[in-house]
Amino acid sequence: MCSWPKGQVVQAGPRGRHAPSPTGRLHLGNARTALLTWLDLRSRGGRVVLRIEDNDFTRSRAELEQRIYRDLAWLGIDWDEGPDVGGAFGPYRQSERGELYAAALARLDSYACTCSRAQLRALPTMGATGEVVYPGTCRGRAAAPGQAAAIRWRVPPGEVAFVDRVLGPVRQRVAEEVGDFVLRRADGVWAYQLAVVVDDGAMQIDEVLRGADLLDSTPRQILLQRALGLPTPTYAHVPLILGPGGAKLSKRDGAPDLSALREAGVAPERVIAVLAGSLGLVGPELRAVAARELVAGFALGALRERPLTLETLTLLR
Repeated sequence: MCSWPKGQVVQAGPRGRHAPSPTGRLHLGNARTALLTWLDLRSRGGRVVLRIEDNDFTRSRAELEQRIYRDLAWLGIDWDEGPDVGGAFGPYRQSERGELYAAALARLDSYACTCSRAQLRALPTMGATGEVVYPGTCRGRAAAPGQAAAIRWRVPPGEVAFVDRVLGPVRQRVAEEVGDFVLRRADGVWAYQLAVVVDDGAMQIDEVLRGADLLDSTPRQILLQRALGLPTPTYAHVPLILGPGGAKLSKRDGAPDLSALREAGVAPERVIAVLAGSLGLVGPELRAVAARELVAGFALGALRERPLTLETLTLLR
């Protein structure tokens, strides 16, 4: 049974997490964020939590979870808590934490939304993210018995402001710029926004480092933390690896996944050197470096300010 941890004491130092989803193989962008999370925490004596975000039961696969363990270990990235090693704040798979999400949902002012995909596609979207700005169409409207419905939160008005460790001050008026957002999908899958807030609170995560593509999620999560009485971690959103045309790098661009590199016999130190070099942590002339060699003296302030295109993919083939 899942329960909120009570009276548990954690060691001094920051607690952070790497939270991959076993819906596909880890790619170089996943690896770079995992490396930065690990370096940031290890350089300051923190604890690394590995959480498997397999909440989407329609896409998650156990075989891919096992690949995550092998690929991260191959790179030299370890963790202190996780599904395979245990810990005081488990379970560490989202698929085993549904009771916690249901308890949190019961405390929030929410309503059923029966809008179709076609209706949602017709709505205006939020800036460059392409996310729908939901106008509250289903507020005050009851769903018919047996009708599939998503659950949305009545977002309170006001501005959310925080200081990102990489990007600096960020502000967003969630009610106006996003609208009421989904907490549980119509197919029963718990929404990312609710699940990560509940998990970070329950696991006492006080620092979150993730890709810049998730920046717009942070104000929503801060609002949920406030509504549930949970502390707000510090946030760091790091540059993405970009493919041709400036889009987020994907396998369609010819980017090899970590398992493919590992199985092809590529040295993990070469992969680490390429990832670290793309962020300016090492010089381009360095051909190989172990992850542990980057811990001493690591600082987020040394990262480059803008997302980078990984131009050395051919060196990993």
